[in-house]
Amino acid sequence: MSDILGIHHASLLVADTARALGFYRDLLGLEVMDERPDLGFPGAWLRVGAQQIHLLELPNPDPILGRPAHGGRDRHLALQVRDLASIAARLEAAGVAYRRSRSGRAALFCRDPDANTLEFIPAGEDERPGKPQVD
Repeated sequence: MSDILGIHHASLLVADTARALGFYRDLLGLEVMDERPDLGFPGAWLRVGAQQIHLLELPNPDPILGRPAHGGRDRHLALQVRDLASIAARLEAAGVAYRRSRSGRAALFCRDPDANTLEFIPAGEDERPGKPQVD
């Protein structure tokens, strides 16, 4: 039995915190947490249910260009959502390109302004460990 209980947070590198907040806070509706200490560089902590996303405004050592066209073929952060159609409508209204899962399951992928990939999955979709997910 593992002593690992869950995921506390995921960190994403961003070039401009204000621009990233326009996407994560204003478009997706995530709550900014006031608890972030002064770490010596800009950023923000966002609440995602019981977990967090930490936006770190630091130089990105990874290439932005040349990433796979479909985000499901790239490293990505998967978020459970209440209403996938609502997320799709928000992304469309903001002009953010997205792709549906290639497997036919209910999921979509987009990139944030810094080319980080997000996957949106409706809450309750079958995500059992060991069940192959082909995107």
